[in-house]
Amino acid sequence: MAANEKEIYGDALGFVETFGLIAAIETADAMGKAARVRIKSICNADAGLISVICEGDIASCRAAVDAGSAAAKRMNGFQTSNLIARPYEDTGALITEHVGPMFKAKKAAAAKVAKGLKQ
Repeated sequence: MAANEKEIYGDALGFVETFGLIAAIETADAMGKAARVRIKSICNADAGLISVICEGDIASCRAAVDAGSAAAKRMNGFQTSNLIARPYEDTGALITEHVGPMFKAKKAAAAKVAKGLKQ
């Protein structure tokens, strides 16, 4: 993580694990609305288990994790949650480089849509 990015987003990681995509989306929405955090990743942990990961300062991540957990519980999809304050640098790299997001922009599909719009 670049130094200026760390200053903007803080020094904590928040995790909420849900069962089901709809619960994960509701969780991510609640986390983003509850505090000044950035949703770092939504990743598929196992069949049906989806982890929503946010980053920000410690207090914001705690508020986001609490709000996301409550949203997932309302959807009957809550599994577990965690907060890591001041994570080791390699932990952030692990998430970014190895876990990765569940949703990735598909360049070929976007180009195909753009081509269809021009015709």
